[in-house]
Amino acid sequence: MAKTNRDTISVNDCQILAHYKFEADQYILTLESQEIANATRPGQFVHLSVSGSLAMRRPISVMSVDKDNGTFDLLYKIVGEGTRQLAERKIGDIVSVIGPIGNGFEVTKNKIPLLIGGGVGMPPIIAMAQDLKGNALFKPYVILGSEVPFPFDTSKSTLDGYQSSKLHTMPLLEEWGIPCGLASLQNYEGVYEGYVTDLAKDFLGSLNSDELSNVEIYTCGPHLMLEAVSKLANEYNIPCQASLEEFMACAVGGCAGCVVEVQTDSGSAMKRVCVDGPVFEAQSVFNDFG
Repeated sequence: MAKTNRDTISVNDCQILAHYKFEADQYILTLESQEIANATRPGQFVHLSVSGSLAMRRPISVMSVDKDNGTFDLLYKIVGEGTRQLAERKIGDIVSVIGPIGNGFEVTKNKIPLLIGGGVGMPPIIAMAQDLKGNALFKPYVILGSEVPFPFDTSKSTLDGYQSSKLHTMPLLEEWGIPCGLASLQNYEGVYEGYVTDLAKDFLGSLNSDELSNVEIYTCGPHLMLEAVSKLANEYNIPCQASLEEFMACAVGGCAGCVVEVQTDSGSAMKRVCVDGPVFEAQSVFNDFG
């Protein structure tokens, strides 16, 4: 995760195949590109044009890929004029896409991946779950949190996972055979009442010492959430990879507008989230636990 990765970046004209709207101005966009579908790794993102009238592109994490059909999905929320104009794009439109960009998550030997995503930080976590699906070596558990309605219809789970009999899940993860618990403070039906870190702590508390030694956390979400997840990982002495969310301009390492301070073996260093990340060891970024 310390290396700079530009070898996957290409510019593609991608056709919109589907564009779904969900509550709270959330959208899932399906684009066609065999090259991006084949090259994308969990945690990477693309930089796409939103309209003909705005020159600046917008970075959006890849949520899932379909290599057989040469497509990839993006989940985004309207937060400004750029994403508002993107939401107006129609099926059949062509969107210019640069990507995939950045260094994503790295699967390690730890057999119990705990995947934690919050808000628009859910897509990289879903992408990581897709990468692990069907692999009998791993037993992942996914926690997704949102303080607005989830951008999918929640459903009861039939899988053998932590609190699966009580908590609803994301249907796509259910289809992939990956247990998932949803968390929120909004008192949604079938959703854990609390922060994602509260549910994560409950999950970790259900494991024995041997199981805990095989856990690795993968997380993406708002800064305060990542800080809390990193603190939890530190408390349990668990390795944690965090995908950072930062405002970006060029998104390919040229402008250095998305730098963050990272602790390295040789001291503090300023790293670009776009190409040096967006995934970093959480302890290297969030290390002041008072």
